[in-house]
Order: sequence, then C-alpha cells, then structure tokens
Amino acid sequence: MTARTMRQHRRDATAHTDWCAGDHRCNLGEHRSPETVADLPGHGRTAVTRVRTADGREYAEVHAQIPLHSTETGARWQLRTLLRGMDQLLRHVTVRPGVLRSGAERPAIDRRAA
Repeated sequence: MTARTMRQHRRDATAHTDWCAGDHRCNLGEHRSPETVADLPGHGRTAVTRVRTADGREYAEVHAQIPLHSTETGARWQLRTLLRGMDQLLRHVTVRPGVLRSGAERPAIDRRAA
C-alpha cells in the first residue's frame, strides 16, 4: 500500500502595495487593504476592502449588514430596494470605456475593420 500525500501549491510572493494591510489578510497571491467601515448604529454597517489579485486586477469588496423588517413583506421590500440601489451604484462607479488606466486591457483597439 502506498501513502497518498496532498499536493503542495507554491506561488511566488508579490510585493505588498503601499495601501495593503501587509499581514495575514494578504494571502494566496492577493493583497487586501484594512477595512474601511461606515457604521450607523441601529441602521446598518458597511465595510469596504480594496483587493489586488495575483494577476494585477483590482476591485472593491463590499460587505453590508442591514437590519431587516420583522415582517416578510417589509423585508422583501427592503431587499428589492437594496438590489435596485446596488444596481444604480454599480452603474455609477464602474469604470467606463475611455476612463481606463494606461496599460489596461483594451481588446477593441486591436480589432481591424473588416
């Protein structure tokens, strides 16, 4: 009988950014900032974390805790309103064409007219 062992994955470490936490939050090739928290007691809490992945992409990770109404109807209304608001927020803050940083991937530029 032969013993099975777990395969070990190794990744080259990447340098910490000037904004990342530089501690246990940075792992598996990604760098994470400390959370920025907006806390409104009795109304909810939101935490935003900046993340850079191993392939260099950056994104904001958003976590929210919002107290829901005690009735099903009220809670469903809140959730619908939340989703509508998140849709508007994403459309407002998402990077649009022409606003990309230099060096960013822009596949349409290399396309040739047929």
